[in-house]
Amino acid sequence: MRYLHFNFSKMNFLTFIITYPFIWFLSRLPMRILYIFSDFFFLILYYIIGYRKKVATKNLKTAFPNKKETEINRISKKFFKHFVDILFESVKSFAISKNELQKRYKYVNPELINEYARQGRSIALVGSHQANWEWAVGMPLSVDINCFGAYKKIKNPYFDKLIKGSRTKFGFEAVPTSLFNRSLYEKHSNKIQYLYLLLSDQSPQIRKTRYWATFLNEKVPVHTGAEVLAKKYNSVVVNMKTTKIKRGYFEIEFELITDSPNDFDNFEITDKYLAITEKNIKAQPEYYLWTHNRFKHKNKYEQWLEIKKASQK
Repeated sequence: MRYLHFNFSKMNFLTFIITYPFIWFLSRLPMRILYIFSDFFFLILYYIIGYRKKVATKNLKTAFPNKKETEINRISKKFFKHFVDILFESVKSFAISKNELQKRYKYVNPELINEYARQGRSIALVGSHQANWEWAVGMPLSVDINCFGAYKKIKNPYFDKLIKGSRTKFGFEAVPTSLFNRSLYEKHSNKIQYLYLLLSDQSPQIRKTRYWATFLNEKVPVHTGAEVLAKKYNSVVVNMKTTKIKRGYFEIEFELITDSPNDFDNFEITDKYLAITEKNIKAQPEYYLWTHNRFKHKNKYEQWLEIKKASQK
């Protein structure tokens, strides 16, 4: 076992030292050059590899049943061009400067966050995988409150350290998903004011599902963690809407969902979040993350009910 562990460690390091020079080089190129690379890789990804094209098309047809095939294909193609752009924008995150990030990722109304921060309130910031969510790590440059969010650790420790460093260089605290609830509890217990970011639009595991809702024309399981945590810690719930203005430029607008979460019945806050998210997706459908199989559990509601009943016996 010790020999096996040594081999894995050695392989992780070898993979990192081979790959890192390319990441370093690309991250230091101007965005206009990176978008030339993006255009080239889009052709390969879309026309040759066909990466998750069937998944994206199926999702779009589910979400927009009244759209014609030609319109679905047009949205799909625009989405994949944007998707590859996001990959290169993520690479740029490793070397992007404070000034360039603030020029490209503008917060329209940070005063909404700052006013609650002045009141001493902590904030549950909910959002979706719309437009560009990676550059939200620069939020501490624009709001007057400690910001943190969960991230999924990468098995390769060298890449994990690199990515975590990129996400925290502007003051954003990145917490491994497995430690997120503990971190939130400790901050609350120690009376540390905070904003925590949760992207809650993806599909949860069936066994962890507490609630189903209609989202983009299908009854699907949904994450309710943001609502549960907001009620537990009496956090202000704010939605983050990200709009793509043009290639490489985004605007973020905050919208209050509630500053009194415990006045709501169970899942009402979740329903409000889903309604806002659906509206934002429909405004710019080509910039939503359609490669995620959001509707994979859409026909499993009855199965979930049976599992739930069995667990209560």
